[in-house]
Amino acid sequence: MTLHLPDAHGALRAYEPRTEPLALTPGAPFTSRTVFSAAHVVADPYADVSPDSPAAVDWDATLAFRRHLWAHGLGVAEAMDTAQRGMGLDWAGAAELIRRSAAEAKATGGRIACGVGTDQLPGAPATLAEVRAAYEEQLAVVEESGARAILMASRALAATARGPEDYLETYGHLLRQAAEPVILHWLGPMFDPALEGYWGSADLDAATDTFLDVIAAHPDKVDGIKVSLLDARREVALRRRLPQGVRCYTGDDFHYPKLIAGDDQGFSHALLGIFDPLGPLAAEAVRVLDTGNTDGFRALLDPTVDLSRHLFHAPTRFYKTGVVLLAWLAGHQSHFTMVGGLQSARSLPHLARAYELADRLGLFPDPKLAEDRMRTLLHLYGVTP
Repeated sequence: MTLHLPDAHGALRAYEPRTEPLALTPGAPFTSRTVFSAAHVVADPYADVSPDSPAAVDWDATLAFRRHLWAHGLGVAEAMDTAQRGMGLDWAGAAELIRRSAAEAKATGGRIACGVGTDQLPGAPATLAEVRAAYEEQLAVVEESGARAILMASRALAATARGPEDYLETYGHLLRQAAEPVILHWLGPMFDPALEGYWGSADLDAATDTFLDVIAAHPDKVDGIKVSLLDARREVALRRRLPQGVRCYTGDDFHYPKLIAGDDQGFSHALLGIFDPLGPLAAEAVRVLDTGNTDGFRALLDPTVDLSRHLFHAPTRFYKTGVVLLAWLAGHQSHFTMVGGLQSARSLPHLARAYELADRLGLFPDPKLAEDRMRTLLHLYGVTP
């Protein structure tokens, strides 16, 4: 059965979907890398809401997807950017997500880390004391849930801080009171334009120095860092400067295979949004890497980069739309609806290309279901053979 997929120029091209998926099954726990997938949330498609309403979440489907990731050995990075944090999911929804997912992790033995931010603050400018208090409130929720905390970059802090000293003071205050080591998160402005100039400077070299100063002052309170700058060279240079025992979790959705594979001076662990749709395949690749077979790892993961680069194409912050499309096509949810109405954030040609790239990789457990759902979407947009 041929699908006619639209391209960026408005033309239709014939595509023959594959008929067999990759044979991927759960396996042994990872031994060489710590790997988290940032996970999306599933919207409640029957909720009578608008894009400005609080998120209506389908909790059963959302938690089922997390069990899917845990079953393949991946950790879950919860309430992060991939979960539309600050793009449809507010703090009240994120707090509920953290509590429910952490409880599910305890029940299943899954690894979980949860985002701590300041998004409960109103849009008006905040003081540094208010930023600290907001971080503290969210840190308490995560620690009470039993999850590891990820200190996310804060839009409010970026707007309020006058220079590096305000970042040093704020993060130092939080790290001193954290009960357990945390993961520090540096999210670049390509993911969130409001984070331009984070760590007190638009000069990334200067910002890196401040970031490392925070870690050096509290190495016992930092489990690791997640870097999402889409700059492999900079990530490698940064991880080589980390104190002993502090992990680097790559957040680079463009260069993750070579960063995870590493070199003779080290490697990155992973905390990636692209591992949401790649979960079983990524897990298989890491198990191959666990045996010392770097070439085999790259052979499995390198072909996925084209899909990742497509999903994270500028404006990068809308990558979640493609992630949720693929979850629907793969049968992890019954609909293509997102909180905040974000399913409209990418064009039909973009979605069609995402389907094609994922299908070529064999990511859909039931290729016929994916084909039928893609055909339905095309018909809704008025595409006919």
